[in-house]
Amino acid sequence: MSKVLATSEPPILEVKNLVKHFHVGGGLFGGKAGVVRAVDGVSFFIQRGETLGLVGESGCGKTTTGRCILQLERPTSGSVIFEGADLTTVSPDDLRRVRRRIQVIFQDPYSSLNPRMTVGQIIAEPMAVHRIVTDARARAARVRDLLERVGLLPRHADRYPHEMSGGQRQRVGVARALAMEPSLIICDEPVSALDVSIQAQIINLLEDLQADLGLTYLFIAHDLAVVRHISDRVAVMYLGKVVEIADRKALYDDPLHPYTQALLAAVPIPDPELEARREHAIVLGEVPSPLNPPSGCVFHPRCPIAIERCRVDVPELREVKPGHWAACHLA
Repeated sequence: MSKVLATSEPPILEVKNLVKHFHVGGGLFGGKAGVVRAVDGVSFFIQRGETLGLVGESGCGKTTTGRCILQLERPTSGSVIFEGADLTTVSPDDLRRVRRRIQVIFQDPYSSLNPRMTVGQIIAEPMAVHRIVTDARARAARVRDLLERVGLLPRHADRYPHEMSGGQRQRVGVARALAMEPSLIICDEPVSALDVSIQAQIINLLEDLQADLGLTYLFIAHDLAVVRHISDRVAVMYLGKVVEIADRKALYDDPLHPYTQALLAAVPIPDPELEARREHAIVLGEVPSPLNPPSGCVFHPRCPIAIERCRVDVPELREVKPGHWAACHLA
């Protein structure tokens, strides 16, 4: 159920014209040099206490966007304003302090945990490094509390990651993020590597934690059903650009961008009879290479309603309806 969000206060996170380009080729063995436009002018905001879903196909730039927010990748240009501070310009010492407030839950619970450390050590380490809890005994008690909060037992603190299931490991990842007492958590496809039944448990856990602790999420995913369940608003990315942002209900009930319409048309309906009768909108062609994106609207080579203007002019992400933004000349 969508939460009622306070809009009078400034957003907890505001991303403005974020660009991240990677230079490739032209190295030791020659080859043609080029620029991968992984993120190409992305803008959005997140209010405190809400969940913004960031959805799109593999390779569209959504994970790179998350890494730029975390400053794991330094943006080529643009700004990332978190709680009033632009993370692209702050000093390394200030960035270290800010990182306490922004945490990440990674996609793969198998590779994101140190196999040489016990679960207790994994959760306790950031508390020691950032001097959140300086006493070892108090840290151990805090680890037990965090394990119970994410649905694990205190005895799990003595286990190694390989002794736990995928769902348990992801719960450890959630506990590690909570140890830093963050206000924003970037969830980078946190359930895509898990079984469907376990996915629901982790999603419900994240929702419960948000309600209890007032957390804010940027939820990166490609599964539209998962995004619909957890998000308050949804931003759709295609080839490095945000093409539509709207309230969850508005986006799923009345998508304005042809790409969003195609994505939603591809989601299967649980009723076999309805699924057999409905028309399927097939998007022709392949996703263009970010090394050589199309001119004009990046979706125009695959768009069923493209006109000549779409091949020339880049559409601006504009507010078509109150709170509903789309980058389409025909919206």
